[in-house]
Amino acid sequence: MSVDPQTDDAAPVALTRAADVAGHAPSLENTQPWRWRVEGDSMRLYAEPIRQLAASDPGGRLMVFSCGAALHHARIALAAQGWRINVDRLTEPDRPQLLARVRIVGRTEETQVARRLLRAVHMRQTDPRRVRPIAVERKDIDTIRSAVEAERTSLRILNADAVMELAAAVAAHPRLPSDPQGPPKITQWAATHRTDWLGDPHRSVALEPPPTTAADGAAGYPDDPPMNADNDPGAAVYAILFGTDDTPAAWLRAGEAFSAAWLTANDLGVSVLPMSASVEADATQRILRRILAGTAEPFLVLRLGVVDPYHAEQAPHTIRLPSRQIMKIIDHY
Repeated sequence: MSVDPQTDDAAPVALTRAADVAGHAPSLENTQPWRWRVEGDSMRLYAEPIRQLAASDPGGRLMVFSCGAALHHARIALAAQGWRINVDRLTEPDRPQLLARVRIVGRTEETQVARRLLRAVHMRQTDPRRVRPIAVERKDIDTIRSAVEAERTSLRILNADAVMELAAAVAAHPRLPSDPQGPPKITQWAATHRTDWLGDPHRSVALEPPPTTAADGAAGYPDDPPMNADNDPGAAVYAILFGTDDTPAAWLRAGEAFSAAWLTANDLGVSVLPMSASVEADATQRILRRILAGTAEPFLVLRLGVVDPYHAEQAPHTIRLPSRQIMKIIDHY
């Protein structure tokens, strides 16, 4: 069924809902560096540099990456509502903060996949707990990889030697402990008195660093666990999200692939722990590029594992910016 979006009053409502869903996307340190402008049958996605972490993300790559995740969330929301869309990415080179334009072009059949992924949006969470000693099924890994590849990005599963090499590099080059635009310690970043709705709430920060073979080097933890394969009892899977280019367009696409991978994993019951420290330091980036044979650009490292369904309450969701802070609705009537 097709409609004329220009005369369909439902289109702006659908876009507003999609922008609201996009607000649940994952982002570096929960900075939520995106802004939407909804107008008629289209909406535009902008990066919000004021929320960029200058020390850990000086080039803004992870800011654009995070916006890509928000874009994919919005796409899923529209697909689940039965809308057919066109997406123009980075449409105006002279306006680098404008990352994408989403326009409704008609109606389409709602799919079960889109509805499941939309449910996963509200269930998704960073899970830093030790994974269960049960291997992730190969068919699940293949499904997650397919979701990534559908977004024009790739996923490389690391063997044991590569994981230990990465772990050694991260241990030797920990994440910077402070950022000029953010609190110097994770305990302050998590403080409950914060009123700007950014960062991780106190309840969502683990009291101990994640028990992983390759630690994330997160600032503020008293001690990272020693590099030891026994931290993941033979069950966790480490993977590199990568592409062929180091451009804003590639990082935006990678963020969409990251969202697709995470929502797909969540739907399959596979936990995801993103490890951004591995791409924040030049030394660890070089290790990742070497693992990728020097022919690809690493975007992020993911730890995949089997979740423990009896302890889901130990990994609560992060707080989110109010819609009024991430969305502007233009009404000409």
